Amino acid sequence: MGEFSWPTEDELQEMRNKVSEMSGRDAEVVRVVVSPYRICPLGAHIDHQGGTVSAMTINKGILLGFVPSGDTEVVLRSGQFDGEVRFSIDEIQQPRNSVKKHHVVHASDSAKIKEECKWGNYARGALYALQSRGNNLTQGIIGYICGSDNLDSSGLSSSAAVGIAYLLALESANGMNVSPLDNIEYDRLIENGYLGLRNGILDQSAILLSRYGCLMRMDCKSKEYEIIQPREPQNSDKTKIQKSYKVLLAFSGLRCALTNNPGYNCRVAECQEAAKFLLCASGKAEMDPRLCNVEEEVYEAHKNELEPTLAKRAEHYFTENRRVAKGLEAWKSGNSQDFGKLISASGLSSIYNYECGSEPLIQLNEILQRAPGVFGARFSGAGFRGCCLALVDADRAEEAASYVRSEYFELQPELASQLNADSAVLICKPGDCARVI
Repeated sequence: MGEFSWPTEDELQEMRNKVSEMSGRDAEVVRVVVSPYRICPLGAHIDHQGGTVSAMTINKGILLGFVPSGDTEVVLRSGQFDGEVRFSIDEIQQPRNSVKKHHVVHASDSAKIKEECKWGNYARGALYALQSRGNNLTQGIIGYICGSDNLDSSGLSSSAAVGIAYLLALESANGMNVSPLDNIEYDRLIENGYLGLRNGILDQSAILLSRYGCLMRMDCKSKEYEIIQPREPQNSDKTKIQKSYKVLLAFSGLRCALTNNPGYNCRVAECQEAAKFLLCASGKAEMDPRLCNVEEEVYEAHKNELEPTLAKRAEHYFTENRRVAKGLEAWKSGNSQDFGKLISASGLSSIYNYECGSEPLIQLNEILQRAPGVFGARFSGAGFRGCCLALVDADRAEEAASYVRSEYFELQPELASQLNADSAVLICKPGDCARVI
C-alpha cells in the first residue's frame, strides 16, 4: 500500500476472510473494491449548476469484498448494519423515489425506507444504472461492505462511495471494462434517477478521478477535468503543500439522509429559478436553466432585479467559481495560506448566500477558524449534517485537533456525546481513486 496507508494489509485480509466465510471460496480469490471518501475544499454547491469544482480523496472510505456469485443472485452483508440483502440481477429495477413539483422527495415504498436507505437502495441502484444503459449482466456477487471504523461519514460523500463500490464490483464480476467518466454517469443515475436526490457530479468525479497528493478540477458543464499537482520545492523551499498540510475532519454528531431533507433540493431549484430569470433577461430563455449558461456580465447587469433569495444563490455560484480559479493557482504554487483563506471564504458564502448549515455546524466551523495552525475551514457536504473540514499546518495538526475537540464538546455536549471520542476529530492524509484490488 505504501504511502496511501489505507487500506492496510490487515484490513484487506479481514475483508477477504469475511467473504470467504460467506461464499465458501478461498480468500485468495476475493476481490476488494476500495472507494474513498472525498472532501471539496472549493467549488461547493455549484456542481449541479455546471460550475467548476475542486476535490480530493482522503485515506478513509468504503471497502467492499466480493466474489462473483456464479449465478444471478446478489447477497450482501455489512459491517455497520444488521441483516442481509438479497436480490437477483434479473429483476428490473425501478426508481425508489421521485422529485415532485415542489421538490419534496417521496418514497415509493415508505415501509422500507429505513432498511433500503442503509442497505438495498445503493446496490439495487447500481443495478438500475447499469440496466438503464442496456448492459446485460449475468453474474451477481456475494459481498461484504464496511466503512472506515468509528467514522461518521456524513458530509464526506459516503453515498457516492457506496454506489461506486457496488458499480465496480458488479462490473468486475461481469467482465465489464467501464471508464471512470462512464461510471460518473452511472453513479449520477443512482443518486438522481434511482434515489431522487438532485445533486451534481462532484462526489463521483472526485472518487473516480483523484490521484494521491493532487487536486482534481472538473468543469461540471463540459465534464473536462485535470489532475493538478502542487509545485515541486526548490532546495530549501518550505512551501511544498504535501509536506505542509494535513486535513482535519471535525464531526458534529448531526445525522440525517439528504433525500429526507427538502432544503437541499429546494436550493437546487432556487438556483435554476435564478438562471431562468437571467437567461430570459438576456434573450436566451430557450437555454437549459442552469447558472453555467448565464454570462457573468449578464448576472452583474441584472442581479438587482432578482428576488433576494435567488440573488443570494446566484451570488454564491459566481463568487464560488472565481474562488475555485484563484484556489487552483494557489494550489499550483504550493501556497497553503492563500488556499486556506479561499476555503474559509467559500464556507462563509455557503452559510450566508447558499444559506445552508445548521447552528452546530456553524459553531464547529467557527471553532476550526480559531484553532491553532488552521489555514482555512468550511463545513463539508451539503451543510445540513455531518462534519467540517480544515486545512491545517501538519506540525500543528494534533494541537488543532485537541483544541477543536475540547471547544465543541463544551458548546454542544449532547451532540458531542453521540460521537466516538477517538474519532470526533480526525487527522487525515490524501487518498487515491476508487479501484478494485
